[in-house]
Amino acid sequence: MTSPPTPWPLSWIARSHHALVFGRRGRVLADALAPLIPCETRSILDIGCGDGTIAGLLAQRRPELAIEGVEVIPRPTCQVPCRAFDGTHLPFLDRSFDVCLFVDVLHHTTDVTQLLREAARVSRSHIILKDHLSETSFDHATLRAMDWIGNRPHGVTLTYNYQSLQQWEQHFAKCGLEAARLSTALPLYPFPFSLLFSRKLHFVAQLTRR
Repeated sequence: MTSPPTPWPLSWIARSHHALVFGRRGRVLADALAPLIPCETRSILDIGCGDGTIAGLLAQRRPELAIEGVEVIPRPTCQVPCRAFDGTHLPFLDRSFDVCLFVDVLHHTTDVTQLLREAARVSRSHIILKDHLSETSFDHATLRAMDWIGNRPHGVTLTYNYQSLQQWEQHFAKCGLEAARLSTALPLYPFPFSLLFSRKLHFVAQLTRR
């Protein structure tokens, strides 16, 4: 049985988002994330890897890296080896990878601490994180709109579970982690769209054990 076709408005939004945002976003994120991965890193687990675009771009910049992914519903076209997981527990032994990577994943969960704690368990050194900061109701509304446009056409579950910097720091502390490096300087959108859709709503961080 084939899946029903995507309704026209959603398919149009998906194509427009891919043409105007997707390519630039991948390049900017790969450029921002690659320097956060320690030089001695050899293995990375990309948690919620999607189609593997970010992992593939990181591999181009750091060809020595062996990157695997996990997804709730693995995509057959994923650019890296990917296995299924339940969205809560990672199917790996403790310290199986040098580094774990999250790119816009944790705000889709209902329990940020649970999955972050799992990443801390299976990583030997660092966790590299890209996600959002929501400090005001306007931030939250903007992020909801961006999330819907970017993910609703693909059937991604939207929980809109955005966190403030203080809340992130609390999650880190519960998992025995701290942000060694954190930056909101991510030029994901060209001017003038950056005036609305950037505004320090995005961050990348390198997490280490406390």
